[in-house]
Amino acid sequence: MRLIHQDPSTGRLRLRLDTASDLWRIARLVRRGDLVGASTTRRDPEAPADVPGAERSRRRVYLEVRAEAVEFHGFTQHVRITGPIVTGPFDIGRHHTLDLEEGEEVTLAKPKLTVGERALLTEGLQHHGDPTILVAAVDWGDSALARIRGRAVEPVAEVRRTIAGKQYDGGQSEKDRATYAAELVDLIVREGRTAAAVAVAGPGFLKERLAEGIRAADPSVAAKMKLMPTSEAGRAGIDELFRSGRAAEALRGAVAAEEADLVERLVQGLAGGTRSAVGLAEVTEAVDAGAAETVLLSDRLLTDPAAQSVVERAQEARARLFVVREESDAGRRLAALGRIGALLRYDWTRSTGPVARRG
Repeated sequence: MRLIHQDPSTGRLRLRLDTASDLWRIARLVRRGDLVGASTTRRDPEAPADVPGAERSRRRVYLEVRAEAVEFHGFTQHVRITGPIVTGPFDIGRHHTLDLEEGEEVTLAKPKLTVGERALLTEGLQHHGDPTILVAAVDWGDSALARIRGRAVEPVAEVRRTIAGKQYDGGQSEKDRATYAAELVDLIVREGRTAAAVAVAGPGFLKERLAEGIRAADPSVAAKMKLMPTSEAGRAGIDELFRSGRAAEALRGAVAAEEADLVERLVQGLAGGTRSAVGLAEVTEAVDAGAAETVLLSDRLLTDPAAQSVVERAQEARARLFVVREESDAGRRLAALGRIGALLRYDWTRSTGPVARRG
């Protein structure tokens, strides 16, 4: 995300949406009633009256709408913002939908940003040009590849094949394995050429065999490749890699990996009983005691007044705020814990006396 222009007197921002992560961020930044502008197309009202509406020529114009509905479509990577037109060459007061995609510029008027909104905006500006990282979690007969860029985790392929057992005559098992390995090498090399880093993970020795094939096929891809163990393959293996923290070097710069790691640390802290707080009541106590180091907030709570009050006090106490996507695996885990949690500097209950803790 790039900040092209900012008017402090009106709170008007002009932003360029460079990545799919930026689309998710703008969908969370825009609230009902906000003014949002972009270049768009609309049917020309000056077309002859006898021309059917569906056939009237469309003009490219700049329009501002007052947002009434915001929809983020993660699969097709675009954002739809609908509301009445307030600025434009014609049709003032009529409804229009701005359809935003990667690479477009948008104007957003927000006189006052909440702490959560400011955290999202800062994150987007700091992660301008997020690197693309290719992750493959592989095993015989069940493998998955995904591209990671910022907040976005885009599935590339799931490769499932039946591999003959070693009991079959004629070496069919080895033929199946060679074909399967060659298919994965081709996929990883093709997708890895445009990636900043490549992580190949899995429970067995297939990753080492693939590494040999990748080195032979394209040394430039092999040079940015890391091998690491996981107990599972496929999409489950990719999720495990995120949570484990073992892929920190290969996944450096990927906000999605950081998101998974922070929620995993929250859960591990709960297992220890002292280094995490979950739920609004516990997090409030931890923040007020100065014990919160990082507050994790579900994006569903960005407009919740009680949650905003807590994160404002957390910011005053110099705690970090990280907004978690609820549609992600990490977000679903956080939602089950109350949609808000905190990683702690220390167990505040020891200094405040007996406190009823989670059962």
